[in-house]
Formats: sequence, structure tokens, C-alpha cells
Amino acid sequence: MLHLTLRQLRVFESVARNLSFSRAAAELHLTQPAVSMQIKQLEGNVSLPLFEQVGKRIYLTEAGQELYQYSRAISQQLADMEVALDELNGLERGKLNISVVSTANYFAPNLLAKFCQRYSGITVSLNVSNRETVLKQLADNLTDLAIMGQPPKELDMVSESFMENPLVVIAPPGHPLCSANRIPVKRLAKEIFLVREPGSGTRSAMERFFAKHKIIINRGMETDTTEAIKQAVQAGMGLGIMSIHTAELELATNRLNVLDVQGFPIMRYWHIVNRKNKRLSGVAQAFKDFLLKEAPGLMPETIR
Repeated sequence: MLHLTLRQLRVFESVARNLSFSRAAAELHLTQPAVSMQIKQLEGNVSLPLFEQVGKRIYLTEAGQELYQYSRAISQQLADMEVALDELNGLERGKLNISVVSTANYFAPNLLAKFCQRYSGITVSLNVSNRETVLKQLADNLTDLAIMGQPPKELDMVSESFMENPLVVIAPPGHPLCSANRIPVKRLAKEIFLVREPGSGTRSAMERFFAKHKIIINRGMETDTTEAIKQAVQAGMGLGIMSIHTAELELATNRLNVLDVQGFPIMRYWHIVNRKNKRLSGVAQAFKDFLLKEAPGLMPETIR
């Protein structure tokens, strides 16, 4: 008879999913020796090796792969049990796990704060990551809901748009184009643009827009953060294209201006995403409904 503990299975599931003892330790807020000890005890209980090391990387053995499938199923059942118990408590003591892409972090905390004002007893766990990481968290059932600009193509995901996400051209206040109206798109070919990294939803939308208008832009700095683009634009290094929601403070304090360019804003949408087969807790469903019904009206007037 196997003598396994839920703690051992939880540690094993994290190591197997990350294929890393150190990442599992960080995720579980444990020391690496503590993680190694749990895996060693688990391997002793099943009398089989669960991992093998090749060079500096670890891989699941055949027994490890088998146990990983069961451990994921058990984790899902425990999560469902937690949801069921939270539902019995109503919306007074629930917990919301939510992940957002980095650009959504400019407005998501504000919406979360307004939601929490209504349900003061709930706790919120907010993770901010790039799009690829957020999608992996959804796939691995590590988060209830996710907010992102580019909806996923995965068939096992449910995505609903809840708010407009206009992309605008930003410039420093002293730029010559700030006083111009209805700027022709072709005029932008003379400017230098600071761009996000390849794979960014904002960059993809920008590239599609300019390709449609048969314009080749001059690219300056490339960066993986919107914050760096805003700082560089303020410093006069070039123009930028970004969600208006990410520049609320700079627009309100006149540190950045939105240019009046024909064809802009490029209208995209923010989406709330969850796994199709995931049973949402009462709190998660309430937050999803809150976004779908009320989010646009709760945004500041300056960026609506």
C-alpha cells in the first residue's frame, strides 16, 4: 500500500511541471533542500525513480510521467473542492487568483480595488507576467482568470472581450506634430519608432497596420517593457505606439501627447480568459461578470 502525502504530491507536481527543483522551491516558497527531501521520500514510497538527470537538466522517468498525470488530476479535484467550499461561504471569504499581462497591470489593480470594495472579505492573488507565461498558468490551472489584449487561439480556452483597448501614437510635448491635425499616415515614415519585442501583441498590431498602408517605419530602440518606451519617448528618442490605458499618468500630467494620426487609434480589446473546463468559484465568476458589465464605465475619463 502506498503511503503518499498531499504535500509530497504537491511538491512533485510543481517539480514535474517546471522540470526544475529551484523553480518549484520558489513557487512553493520552500527551500531547495526541502523540495529535494520531499521528492526523495516520495521516490522511496513508490520504490521507483521519478526523475533522471541528463547534464544540467532533469527529465521525468516513465514512472514520473505516470505519477504526474495522477498528481494533476488530484490537484484539479482539490481545487474543485476548494471552489465548492468557497461557494458555501458565499462571496464573503472567497479567494481570487488572477493573472494579467504586463500592459494590463496599468489598470487591473484599479478594477480589482473597486471589486474588493464590494466584497471586503475576499483575498486576491495577482500575478503579472508576459503573455506566454500567463497562457501557461492558465493551461497548468494555476490561475482562475487572465486578462490579456490578444485572445488565445487554444480551443480549450474561453475568451470574452470586456473593454476597448485603443492603440495610439505618443510623442513628447515639444514634438512638431503635436500641433498638427489629421496627420497623414505616410508622414510617419519620416519618424523613428520605439517598438516592443517580437511576439508582443502591440507590436503585431502596429506591424499589421503599417503593412496595410505599405509603410516601412524607421525603428529605433526595441524593448520588452512599455515603461521603457514611455521614458524613451519623453527623452525625445522617437515616437511610440501603445495602449492608451498604459499612459494615463503621463497624459494627465502632460509628459506625453497623443498624436492625431489618420487611421488611429487602432482599436483592439481587452479580454478575460479562463479554461473551458474549469469550474469557476463564486468569486471568480462574480469578478468576470463585474468586468463584462462594468469595467468600461469605471475607467478614468481621460482615457475612455
